Amino acid sequence: MSAGPDGGPRGEPWAGMRPFSIKTKLGALVVISVLITTGLSMIAVHTKTELRFIMVFSMIATLLITQFVAHSLTAPLDEMNLVARSISHGDYTRRVRENRRDELGDLAETINVMADELEAQDQHRKELVANVSHELRTPIAGLRAVLENVVDGIAEADTETMRTALKQTERLGRLVETLLDLSRLDNGVVPLRKRRFEVWPYLSGVLKEANMVASARAGMASGSGSHTRSDVHLHLDVSPPELTAHADPERIHQVVANLIDNAVKHSPPHGRVTLKARPGAYPDSLELEVLDEGPGIPRSEWHRVFERFNRGSVRRPHGPGSDGGTGLGLAIARWAVDLHGGRIGVAESERGCRILVTLPGESPVSG
Repeated sequence: MSAGPDGGPRGEPWAGMRPFSIKTKLGALVVISVLITTGLSMIAVHTKTELRFIMVFSMIATLLITQFVAHSLTAPLDEMNLVARSISHGDYTRRVRENRRDELGDLAETINVMADELEAQDQHRKELVANVSHELRTPIAGLRAVLENVVDGIAEADTETMRTALKQTERLGRLVETLLDLSRLDNGVVPLRKRRFEVWPYLSGVLKEANMVASARAGMASGSGSHTRSDVHLHLDVSPPELTAHADPERIHQVVANLIDNAVKHSPPHGRVTLKARPGAYPDSLELEVLDEGPGIPRSEWHRVFERFNRGSVRRPHGPGSDGGTGLGLAIARWAVDLHGGRIGVAESERGCRILVTLPGESPVSG
């Protein structure tokens, strides 16, 4: 069976036999030309017509049929050439008509798929530049305003003023660090250093660090990966208590910290965020669950939760003391999980948002 543009088998009933392939058409052209010549020769024998007239008629008929077949093959190629040129000049809106059942039809479908992907990537690039510019502008503008006030003599360079400038600088640094993390993950330059570790003390340390950061930065502008609310209670549930996992602790720290940060931001005042850990299907595999008591995520948004700069569409999605973050935390969590060959996604929940993470541990590698 022939393969489609994605490498898999095509589902059309004619894909296996390909009765309208270019080879079939060329073969039919040869057969028709032979039949025409043979038929005219037989007519010439019975009617005693001179052979030269028969040859002329045969050549004319064959040329007409050949021209018709050639046009049917070159016309779509000309159209594909025009579309390819448009794509090379940055116009991703043009598409090739897919009205054929031969190799050219497959090529047209492949070009259209390529155009769709390039258009999506171009749109994503534009959104990325716009969002990064927006995110960087806020702390830079705040820092500039503070420094301008000091230089102009409007404000004194006292401890409180310098603390405000430090807040903006720290937020800018965290944002740049987050963007660098994404760049490293995209380029595949972040190596995995897997090792076996005990889950309970490890996750307990991650939650303790999150609480300490929240207490130290309470009242300050929040940044990526570190919430600033101290009113939300973090609860850890590991079963069995002696559970172990095989993964990169540093990358898993990114996953858990960003999921906790997201859950805390969306929690109601004095809400509760639960982090659960359970054994997976393979030795040293791990299943993590983060559950909050916030407004939850509409099912229509589930597929967009882990996109970069996506902040959701629910009304008033962030709790008190939160600036909404950058929308990068969950994207980083997804890529860190992908590096392990695991899965992450939103799951059904009676209340709030429930995110599940599955890490394969020492699962067998499929061939």
